Amino acid sequence: MAGSQRFTDRTDAGERLATALREQGIDADIALAIPRGGLPLGRAVADELDIPLDIVVAKKIGAPGNPEYAIGAVASDGSVWRNEAAFRGTNTDEEYFQQRLDEEAKNARQKAERYRGDRDAPELAGRTVVVVDDGVATGSTARACLKTLNETDAERIVLAVPVGPPDTIDSLESETDTVVCLETPRGFRGVGQFYENFGQVSDEEAMTYLEQ
Repeated sequence: MAGSQRFTDRTDAGERLATALREQGIDADIALAIPRGGLPLGRAVADELDIPLDIVVAKKIGAPGNPEYAIGAVASDGSVWRNEAAFRGTNTDEEYFQQRLDEEAKNARQKAERYRGDRDAPELAGRTVVVVDDGVATGSTARACLKTLNETDAERIVLAVPVGPPDTIDSLESETDTVVCLETPRGFRGVGQFYENFGQVSDEEAMTYLEQ
């Protein structure tokens, strides 16, 4: 942990992200958090910058026999990001990928509908959008979210995360307009190691951040 700051919790990380966004002169119009872990940070960013908070949803597509290892991700609108190196390295076949893609696209859609309830998706045309999560490892879900947002008429899309490995952050910079990342440690093993409190966020808790 030498040389890398730890965050007290997700709210603390979100407040520090908001400070970094302000210091970099990013005049955000709306924050979109990636549920579930991104919502406490998104709430802090939205409150500190006095902007609305909403969500952007994607689900990871796990490798055969290793669901935690992402070979891709799909957003709630069906936008797909595929990790070609992981796809080949795990000997995944197209039939498996398509089956998991269909299942996770449905799950992402249902999650977006559950979180929004009867609210419409926000209008993004001409706006500066900040996408917030609690950190990235491979960045699979963030990439799917960015892919769907890049198809909108948003004027600028910014990814804001507290921590991620250098190679992931470097690659994400080519997939959006700006990446704001507070820590890019070379000794990265997982997002949770950079938080003092990194407990699971339930759907019920996550949704409360949208109601504030």
